[in-house]
Amino acid sequence: MEIQHNVSLAPLTTIGIGGPAHHFVRVSSVDELREALAWAREKVLQVFILGGGSNLLISDDGFDGLVIQLDLRGITVENEDGFVMVKAGAGEPWDAFVEHAVERGWAGIECLSGIPGSTGATPIQNVGAYGQDVSETIARVEALDRTSGRVIWFTSDECRFGYRSSFFKNVEPGRYVVLSVTFRLRPGGCATIRYPELQRHMEQAGVSVDDLPGVRGAVIAIRKKKGMVLDPDDPDTRSDGSFFMNPVISSEEFEAFAKRAPEAPHYPAGESVKLSAAWLIEHAGFTKGFRQGNVGLSSKHTLAIVNRGGGTAAEVVELVGMIQQKVRDTFGVEMHPEPNFIGFD
Repeated sequence: MEIQHNVSLAPLTTIGIGGPAHHFVRVSSVDELREALAWAREKVLQVFILGGGSNLLISDDGFDGLVIQLDLRGITVENEDGFVMVKAGAGEPWDAFVEHAVERGWAGIECLSGIPGSTGATPIQNVGAYGQDVSETIARVEALDRTSGRVIWFTSDECRFGYRSSFFKNVEPGRYVVLSVTFRLRPGGCATIRYPELQRHMEQAGVSVDDLPGVRGAVIAIRKKKGMVLDPDDPDTRSDGSFFMNPVISSEEFEAFAKRAPEAPHYPAGESVKLSAAWLIEHAGFTKGFRQGNVGLSSKHTLAIVNRGGGTAAEVVELVGMIQQKVRDTFGVEMHPEPNFIGFD
């Protein structure tokens, strides 16, 4: 295990922002992970577990502790009751894993194509897009308990999945390190299409629900139009993807909101109502391509905060605050960021 020092973290993130890790190590086995955690305990250092570098904003001061980048790889397969159980190491790149499943005709995660980051991060955030969430197909999660040092298996129910939330994120943040995720996929199954925009695109392109590669292609095509697929030649993709979660409000809160914005799109979310974060941002006065210093909003999608070159975390935080305040003043709705903020007070 080789500990490095003062390693720049910006190149390891999708938004390209962040100061250095005072200490850094890449691990490719559970034993190396345990060794790295023990080293940090001995030095009395904070620890941050880094995956694919998406969905996070690192402070300009960096991280004053040990950053551990997980590189746990491997995909294993077994059948169970007519389903295929696919176990993927936490360090497997997520989109490559989705492609692996689609190519083999395993349905259940095809609408999650084109999302950057690592497989191990998906249960923490309960990653979702275009009508699918990973919680629909996750059978179990293998994790290392940093408190006891034991490896524990969590069932899907024990993960306590919610909208962009989980036991790992909201109940015991930082305690567990995800080692692998096992998905329960349908061999020869059809895609689950719930998102109207995707449905329209598929109809126009003549893609059927049993054509998983075609569905994956449709999802990626839509994401590319919004700058949501990493492309070194497209500055709009130098982002964390969707920076704000779609607000979920109570029925009573929606009654008050509807008086201010009767034309606003909204969707049922159990007994609550989900609003469109992009609509709120745009109608609060922020246009596509809006710029604030060296950062701004994507010219393709108002949900994405992008690094225009030389951007800083301080500039992102300032823009986030501006958007939150304006939406709050205009609609009385709170906007919550989706990425994790690392190295901030």
